[in-house]
Amino acid sequence: MVDSLSGGIRRFWQSLAARKYWRSLGLFFALVGPGIITSNVDNDAGGITTYSLAGAEYGLTLLWTLIPITAALIIIQEMCARMGVVSGKGLSDLIRERFGARITFYLMIVLFLANLGNTVSEFAGVAASLEIFGISRYISVPFSAAFVWWLVVKGNYKSVEKVFLFACVFYLSYIVSGFMGKPDWNAVGSSLLKPTFRMDKGFLTMTVGVIGTTIAPWMQFYLQSSVVDKGLKAEDYPYTRMDVILGSVMVNVIAFFIIMLCAVTLFQNGVRIESAKDAAQALAPLAGEYCSWLFAFGLLNASLFAASILPISTAYTICEAFGWESSLNRKFLEAPQFYGLYSLMVLLGAGIILLPDMPLIRIMFYSQVINGAILPVILVFMLLLVNDRRIMGKYTNGPVMNILSWLTVAVLTFLSLAMLVFTLI
Repeated sequence: MVDSLSGGIRRFWQSLAARKYWRSLGLFFALVGPGIITSNVDNDAGGITTYSLAGAEYGLTLLWTLIPITAALIIIQEMCARMGVVSGKGLSDLIRERFGARITFYLMIVLFLANLGNTVSEFAGVAASLEIFGISRYISVPFSAAFVWWLVVKGNYKSVEKVFLFACVFYLSYIVSGFMGKPDWNAVGSSLLKPTFRMDKGFLTMTVGVIGTTIAPWMQFYLQSSVVDKGLKAEDYPYTRMDVILGSVMVNVIAFFIIMLCAVTLFQNGVRIESAKDAAQALAPLAGEYCSWLFAFGLLNASLFAASILPISTAYTICEAFGWESSLNRKFLEAPQFYGLYSLMVLLGAGIILLPDMPLIRIMFYSQVINGAILPVILVFMLLLVNDRRIMGKYTNGPVMNILSWLTVAVLTFLSLAMLVFTLI
């Protein structure tokens, strides 16, 4: 009798625990999205090119940088997500309220120019990837621009997020192509855990590039705005934090496989490249045609994905800064400034690619210079805001988090300044 009773109680609690587990898992998948999407978009055409060059020119020696990159990304993105769920406001909205309209106005001008350059680079990635399959940019770019415009303008936050999360799945093509390169896993593991550093300009520039390409100003604005637009609250914070951590890990796993693949194929065979398109084409004789196609498909997916997100980020940022309606849940006539800015960014980004004799390399170069110059400013704004009790209440940074955050900002500021110096000399 006693045994039967105790067994029944045990089964009851086990059943209760199981239900609680599945409820928590269900809540996580319902709330997941902003962190994963924001991080994965950072593996855009520019990021894939940087990782490809790192592997092709320096082999496995830069794999170790992905560990501090992951930690820095988690710290920065977590603060943005936390400000979003607690304040219910986007980052540019908080900057305007705390630091004034004048500073915000000039910041928006700089961000618009930087994001426009980045959007151009994404449509350039779309053109380059489909040219591998014999499709002209005069077909691929207008079609891609029309698709991303229709997706956002005709959808709402929930439908757009589902498409973006689905797009994240296709980054797995880089993992598959990485295994197809047949790497020496002992050498890979050793390079990942044993930092290598050289004091020559080329190596330093590439190291800064690999680290600096992961954290861009637009990411902070988009993440916080999408958290707000999704309607997440302070009580959702534990799940939002998990979303950010998962996204930060995912993006660097993809970067790991891109660097590793190019290292064990291109670097080992002395193949020189200048872009991600070159990498995809060079992989065919070394790792097989299917590996080359997977790499090219990954570039297309990443470029198209980012070409959708960057204009949204720009529209969110500027509209919030000026107090205009900004939400994917509004119709065009309900948020004309938001959708107007989005449409303008898509039109300009795609249109510039189609113009003859446009200095695309220079445009992409200067957009990265602007990114590097304003990132430290944005990060300082973020730290001042996240420690403001009038905004965050009990959700301000603790002592340990502040130490880690300011240290991260200091390192990223140094790297951004170093990148500016290296690129301008």
